Amino acid sequence: MAFTLFARRPEPVEAPAPEPWPEIGETWQPEGVTVVERYYNLGNAVVLVFRSAGYHVVACLGCHYEATQFKAHYSTMLTLKEAAELANTHAAGCRALPREIPARPDEAAARELLYTTVRGMRARDERLNFYLFHLDTQRLTLQRTNEWIVGELERLADDEPEVLKVSVNKWGTDFYLQKLPES
Repeated sequence: MAFTLFARRPEPVEAPAPEPWPEIGETWQPEGVTVVERYYNLGNAVVLVFRSAGYHVVACLGCHYEATQFKAHYSTMLTLKEAAELANTHAAGCRALPREIPARPDEAAARELLYTTVRGMRARDERLNFYLFHLDTQRLTLQRTNEWIVGELERLADDEPEVLKVSVNKWGTDFYLQKLPES
């Protein structure tokens, strides 16, 4: 009889439906972003902590504050604890009023934003590695999944090999920004 008590499994429970944001009356979860925490600033704008490409990002929907790194740790990405600390500190001092939630751009606009961002990251150095986390601060504007971004980066590499190169190996796809032409 004791074994039957331990063999029982609880019934699966459905995830609760997302609650609407009080200030707008709707839910908002941009594609490619997982919102982890929300803070309100002094003007009632939302300061988001979200995950994108495996890292945490802090973004204020009132002003244009964004953070992907923590204080003196410039080479490390934000942990949830650090992101929460940054978001809370920013929210405590920011007086910006809420802006409109960014609308999801159409395919052509998202593609152009992505291409412009990648072209702008090129430097005079030889073959710089390009990772998806380099686009983390653009995620609220792009609102696209990693799969869509990788597909578009591969398309850019095919169309403009002087800008971006692709290398496929057993671990996945690597992208390299090409050196700017000498002028």
